[in-house]
Amino acid sequence: MENILDGMKVLDLTRVLAGPYATMILADLGAEVIKVELPEVGDEARSFGPFQNGESAYFSSVNRGKKSITIDLRTHRGGDIVRQLLKDCDVIVENFRPGSMDRFGLGYDQLSHSHPHLVYASISGFGQTGPYAKRPAYDVIIQAMGGISSITGNPGEPPVRVGSSIADLSAALFSTIGILAAWGHAKGTGFGQQIDVSMLDCQVALLENAIARYYLEDSIPGPIGSRHPTITPFQFFRASDGYIVIAIGNDGLWSQLCRTLGVCDLITDSRFIDNASRSSNQRYLDEILQEYFIKYSVEHWLDKLEQAGIPCGPIQDIEQVCNDPQIAERKMLIEIEHPVAGPQKMPNSPLKFSSSPIELLTPAPLLGEHTREILKSMLGMKDEEVVTLRSAGII
Repeated sequence: MENILDGMKVLDLTRVLAGPYATMILADLGAEVIKVELPEVGDEARSFGPFQNGESAYFSSVNRGKKSITIDLRTHRGGDIVRQLLKDCDVIVENFRPGSMDRFGLGYDQLSHSHPHLVYASISGFGQTGPYAKRPAYDVIIQAMGGISSITGNPGEPPVRVGSSIADLSAALFSTIGILAAWGHAKGTGFGQQIDVSMLDCQVALLENAIARYYLEDSIPGPIGSRHPTITPFQFFRASDGYIVIAIGNDGLWSQLCRTLGVCDLITDSRFIDNASRSSNQRYLDEILQEYFIKYSVEHWLDKLEQAGIPCGPIQDIEQVCNDPQIAERKMLIEIEHPVAGPQKMPNSPLKFSSSPIELLTPAPLLGEHTREILKSMLGMKDEEVVTLRSAGII
């Protein structure tokens, strides 16, 4: 069965998370992704735990479906090999610090004239321009500088990192969107372009109403725990044996919640008559509602609230997520057989296509697993030349 991106060929020069996650999405969709890694060393993520039979499960979880070729980009011959490979590629993705690709002779301006069709995606901490452009960055740095840490956690407590690498992953998603848009444009015009993706930019783009509140309210947004800054109640509550979450997004749901809890007098209480009033009196409302929720179990409240049509859910840990029947029905956890690690469990792609389903996903490659194959099939190299390049440390 034909995949959505059959025919797209991607040269992946990325490492760690943001870039590899973006190119894995493209691979899931059917693109041929050739991952370029440093000989003997490979992507730094290969050294990140946890490990399964000596293979990094971290690396495998963001590099499935790709081929691996080793090339030392720092050498003149290595740069030549990349330029030759690009003649048959539609997209190049890199996440080196700005300026590095120019030093390799592989910068956008250096390639765009000889490869005018090429979509060139550059992912970095701060983008290709600006006073921070040359700074190194990792996810936690961007979460801190991008404001998300300052609005995460509980009031009066130190700022915290979001539990998932949201700065890396948001940059990956925006990069994928940009690559697909630019590739579609190039197919129509014959001309590619550079996509400059900054992790910091992407993090700021995710701040949504925090920016509006900063400019419109006389205060700086800060951490407010699990609740929503402008919708109430929209948060976690403690039950007798755990926590539940409810989301009362309109006045109709508020009335239904009151009837379900048996506190109909709150419907007409002037302090809670509409969302603005409930948000202004959030502290008092929390105390009232918490007195009711603490009386019974999570299961009791979920049954009761679901019957009433009130959006709610349990606070699940990772074990519960992995055993959730909805997750199982949607096939969101898959097992891929790795030649060394053995069967590896990982999240599936969340994209469900009616006519071009994502299937037959292959494992992450071993370091340099496809070097000989790619050099021979794409560049027509003889075995002797491959051996010579390997002996010289170029591949």
